[in-house]
Amino acid sequence: MDDAKFQILPYSHRAIERLLQHRWAAAAVGGFALLGMVAAFAVAPAADHSRADLQTVLEQLSPPTPTLLEAGDDPFLREERVRRSDTPASLLIRLGVTDRDALHFLRSDRQGRWLGQQLRPGTAVTARSGAGGELHTLSVPLTGKDALLVIKRRGKDFVIREQAMEMAAQTVVRSAEITNSWVGATDAAGIPDSVASQLIAIFGSEIDFHRDLRKGDRFSLVHEILNHGGQTVRHGRILAAEIRSNQRVLQAFWFQPEQSGGAYYTADGYSLRKAFLRSPIELSQVNSGFSGERLHPILQTWRAHKGVDYAAPSGTPVLAVADGIIETAEYQNNGYGNLIVIKHHGTYSSAYGHLSHFAAGLRKDTRVRQGDTIGYVGQTGLATGPHLHYEFRVNDEQVDPLTLALPTSTPLEGSQKVRYMSSSMALRAQLERAGEMTLAAME
Repeated sequence: MDDAKFQILPYSHRAIERLLQHRWAAAAVGGFALLGMVAAFAVAPAADHSRADLQTVLEQLSPPTPTLLEAGDDPFLREERVRRSDTPASLLIRLGVTDRDALHFLRSDRQGRWLGQQLRPGTAVTARSGAGGELHTLSVPLTGKDALLVIKRRGKDFVIREQAMEMAAQTVVRSAEITNSWVGATDAAGIPDSVASQLIAIFGSEIDFHRDLRKGDRFSLVHEILNHGGQTVRHGRILAAEIRSNQRVLQAFWFQPEQSGGAYYTADGYSLRKAFLRSPIELSQVNSGFSGERLHPILQTWRAHKGVDYAAPSGTPVLAVADGIIETAEYQNNGYGNLIVIKHHGTYSSAYGHLSHFAAGLRKDTRVRQGDTIGYVGQTGLATGPHLHYEFRVNDEQVDPLTLALPTSTPLEGSQKVRYMSSSMALRAQLERAGEMTLAAME
């Protein structure tokens, strides 16, 4: 049917009766009447079916009243990085803050001035302010801590407090080949010093990073980056690492057993934390080894050299090679100069001579852990230049630490090993992909 025939719907019943006189239209009109009845039932009261009147109603509507949304206490949030030329005033202006009270607080209040001292170049500072430029909160990351220093408005005054950062961890995979030196390879791979130091600490009992690594050796690692507000705060823990050197493959995976502190383990579940480190200095060079007799450089007499001399710049940190208790921490006139002796478990002890000074708080009977900084390289006593004289003793007799078979550690067992093998599976896959990336770059 065409659209014109639908116009019969609003017609009266009398018009419909006339159309019914034509039999050829009866069926069509009956259908239209039925539709008209249905339409009337939908739009008109059921009490009166005699008429189907249309009425147009025009009504003046008042415009809607606009509603303003509440902006809240902190409508504006902005972040800026501190520039070298910044003053508290210039930084606040870039943050959209034009609050004289806040500026006066930063300049005159003792706590406010201390917050200003944390504004180091590159630091990301966040400010919340009102529509009129008044400061609500100012947040500054604290150097060396996972915390923020926050200044907050309280009426016309300000309060300042320390607040822990909410950190988000991100995993990063790095891999490199040694073409010249270990340090050069870490720099080329973009590995920060804090992560490189962790790698040395992990494998310190297995390999000497100065003497053992060669051109062509490769290493890969997976480590965390800790972020706050989308900005990197610091580099976190190494989760997995691998070194391929001289046909040796060393692997380490971080794992925290139940009711115990975390540690690094081999692929087979053996702890990499050996009883003793091979070297008490992270990066150094042996310039005089253990020997029965040598010409003393100062005394010019032939004497036995019952230790190992490590050449290193003055001030280089010296590490405890194992857990133990400080037995000696004093200056000695017998040539050692500033000397530390640590008593370890069983019959073992270690000695560290010619130190420039001791670590803060270190004294006799202090307990130390493996890897703790106990002192710093110097040239006190009979020494021609800065170096560390290191001795390893068994029953108070000096032995060669470079050739001694040091005690090993015990493996994970039972349910702990099952948990470890399951948790390390994904890290193994990441190390394998990192190694493949290095080989592809070489080709």
